[in-house]
Amino acid sequence: MSTLDSVRKLQARMGESIIGQEKVIEQLIIGLLANGNILMEGLPGLAKTRAVKSMAKNMDADFSRIQFTPDLLPSDITGSEVLYTESGQPTFRFEAGPIFANIVLADEINRAPAKVQAALLEAMEERQVTVAGTTHKMPPLFIVMATQNPIEQEGTYPLPEAQMDRFLLHVYIDYGTEEAEAQIIRLVRGEEGPAISGDNTEPVPQQVILDARQETNRIQVSEIIEKYIVDLIFATRYPEHYDEKLATWIRIGASPRGAIGLDRCARVHAWLRNRDHVLPDDVRAVAHGVLRHRIALSYEANADGVSANDVIDEILKLVAVA
Repeated sequence: MSTLDSVRKLQARMGESIIGQEKVIEQLIIGLLANGNILMEGLPGLAKTRAVKSMAKNMDADFSRIQFTPDLLPSDITGSEVLYTESGQPTFRFEAGPIFANIVLADEINRAPAKVQAALLEAMEERQVTVAGTTHKMPPLFIVMATQNPIEQEGTYPLPEAQMDRFLLHVYIDYGTEEAEAQIIRLVRGEEGPAISGDNTEPVPQQVILDARQETNRIQVSEIIEKYIVDLIFATRYPEHYDEKLATWIRIGASPRGAIGLDRCARVHAWLRNRDHVLPDDVRAVAHGVLRHRIALSYEANADGVSANDVIDEILKLVAVA
């Protein structure tokens, strides 16, 4: 079985337990293969946590879930030096925290104060944590998948822009269709029944994901596509060059991480479709997930009820492929 077939098998298995969210599942797969962290946002009960657990369940990977609360401490995430006595001599030994896993679910990340959120920054960006002056490396396969509730703001701490920028993708989960809702009812009803024995489904090995990442690195990106990506990013920074109304909606444009994210995610999107090169459609397909959390909207946009998705839609209409 090829690497692509194995990844598609993982995607299909996740689809069996996450009904009606095929686009969300694909974005999670893209984030995993692009070696980036993911911020998932959606109303309660829309399977944010379930989606991450389903990915971990179908992979040969260590999974860790951190429930963020206002009283959480940085050491509760990274681990700490613990004093032990060996042969009558006191010695400090590092006890790793839950961040040391392959797939880390940071549940309701905006419920913890800034110092705790900051404890994730080094791990997310540098793939290491430093405790008591000693650096500890994360495993080769490492991804943080964080969730947050968009409507419940009391007692929460909004993520700073610097940390938002560390997330490769911002995945928004919305309600499914009526048909999907009925399938969810039947799925949960079946899960509440007696467990079916003899399930010999083998999890997808970590090496498959690592090999897939190497293959996506070989996907060709032409100069035309590179210019298209750059033009999209610069349209968020200098919108007045394209449209006066658009300029009133954007307060801060995307950082260089936005361009890097479009390139990486577009290559994965092309690879999943068994192509060796990136098309403009690949860039457009990942633009919302890569950019929606990197664009700061103005007061005028909020007053007009304009969302980040609306702004990105407008940019995609205005920016042409050279």
